[in-house]
Amino acid sequence: MILQALKEYYDRKAADPDSGIAPLGWERKEIPYVIVLREDGTLVQLEDTQETVNKKKRAKPLLLPQGVKRSSGVAANLLWDNVEYITGIPCKGKPDRVAAQHAAFLARLGELEGCPSIAPVRTFLSSPGFRERLAAEPAWSEAAATCAFLTFRITGHTVPVAREPDIIARLDAPADLPDDAARCLVSGEPDAIADLHPAIKGVYGTNTTGGNIVSFNFPAACSFGKTQGANAPVGRRAAFEYTTALNTLLSKDSRQKMTVGDATAVFWSSRSTTLEDEFAAFFAEPPKDDPDRGTAAVERLLSSVHTGAWTTDPDPARFYVLGLAPNAARISVRFWHSGTVAEMSTRFADWFENLRIVHGPRDREHLSLWRLLCSVAPLGKSENIPPNLAGALVRAILEGTPYPASLLASAILRNKAERDIPYPRAKLLKAILNRNHERNLPVSLDKTNPDIGYRLGRLFAVLERIQQAANPTLNATIRDRFYSSASSTPAAVFGNLMRLKNHHLAKLAKTAYFENLLGEILDGVTTFPPHLTLPEQGMFAIGYYHQRQAFFAKKDPVPSDAAPSEPETI
Repeated sequence: MILQALKEYYDRKAADPDSGIAPLGWERKEIPYVIVLREDGTLVQLEDTQETVNKKKRAKPLLLPQGVKRSSGVAANLLWDNVEYITGIPCKGKPDRVAAQHAAFLARLGELEGCPSIAPVRTFLSSPGFRERLAAEPAWSEAAATCAFLTFRITGHTVPVAREPDIIARLDAPADLPDDAARCLVSGEPDAIADLHPAIKGVYGTNTTGGNIVSFNFPAACSFGKTQGANAPVGRRAAFEYTTALNTLLSKDSRQKMTVGDATAVFWSSRSTTLEDEFAAFFAEPPKDDPDRGTAAVERLLSSVHTGAWTTDPDPARFYVLGLAPNAARISVRFWHSGTVAEMSTRFADWFENLRIVHGPRDREHLSLWRLLCSVAPLGKSENIPPNLAGALVRAILEGTPYPASLLASAILRNKAERDIPYPRAKLLKAILNRNHERNLPVSLDKTNPDIGYRLGRLFAVLERIQQAANPTLNATIRDRFYSSASSTPAAVFGNLMRLKNHHLAKLAKTAYFENLLGEILDGVTTFPPHLTLPEQGMFAIGYYHQRQAFFAKKDPVPSDAAPSEPETI
């Protein structure tokens, strides 16, 4: 299913002449340096194609013959490769091996026998002293130091030698099916079976040479005496198409990928859709030059769902999300989900509706998935996010199922460790309680909520506020000393806090506001429970957060001698 969906995406892009996706047998490769030759094979210059983009050098991408798959052996690409293969000059390798690499490169040129465009290249590489002439070029020192990729171009021509018409005609000529051709499992058509599939690059954490999601490279993975790709026959054409589609989705400039924990997620639809264009904006961190991009995209999504715009399409498009993570030399599928655009957009809307909670004026309405997950990670660092948590959460969002149980435990643990409930964590807690525990929490303070955890959280916030009003210069409050025990074992703490409250109220000139608020919260509460369950501790946190935000609301009639001694954000 995954490979078929990727092949369909390739077919869709290949049908669009403006998509830029590589045709069969070709790939787009960033080539930092181009050897420019005259028609007689003499050197003009070593051209540097690199440009500075976001303070980093980026080489110019060129359409070139598809590269070979290399491991430890010697295998040359056609008309492009690194410095050692093309020139035979050692950069990092041993001289004997480099000489073999250069010989392999020259041998591959023999595949183009009879193509006039190859003559200048052959003449140049066979001329005495061509290495010395290259070494005299200003750009050579950096090219040799990095063992950079090179290719060739004839002066006055706008395309590399590999894209000259006679060479294109030779490489694109249809090949006859071999005698051992079999039916491809992806396309259903007879084709030569690919022993090795092209490498997939761009997955976070994999090495620079890439990895595979389909591979059979040890005996235990093989069956019935078959070797390599024969164990799951995928035609060479289909192997090229699905890997090219995936590499396009994973490319540096792709807007259809994002990082989810330790996984790299890519997404696409069976045809061009708004959801395909805006999916990343829902979950990824917004760019610095457009901080409101995510909020605007979510608002458009919610508006479209509420008006039914997604469900009126007579030809419902399919939408796919694929999560990949490194696994040694291979790539593992962390999560995979497909559904219609209408189904997916409704589930995303549910996610964002569950997250809605009152916040300070400087906080964004919608936060990225990365920022939300960082709020439950130790020290707030993304590298501390549990590896499987992000993938499990994304899967729950996509499938409309309960969120991971460990997410609630992680959030509560961070509340106790930090003795605080920041806005991102409050959003997550509300979403978990509403989805997993059917608490139906509103966006802001609910004065009628009878849940004991919620009421005790409100009570704790009021007691803290009374303490602050009585002692405005305090550096630490009861939250810093008692939050953990108050939220888990209320009976052990609240008796003492209620007695301490009387001492603080005695310092205030106006106490009616706080006394009325305490009476409202404690109405019907006859005893403090000895302990709170995990969901009740989550309710405690939301009750505390809601009450604090209510204090900071301008409409709240807080007495002048009980004014907050902290900024009006939380």
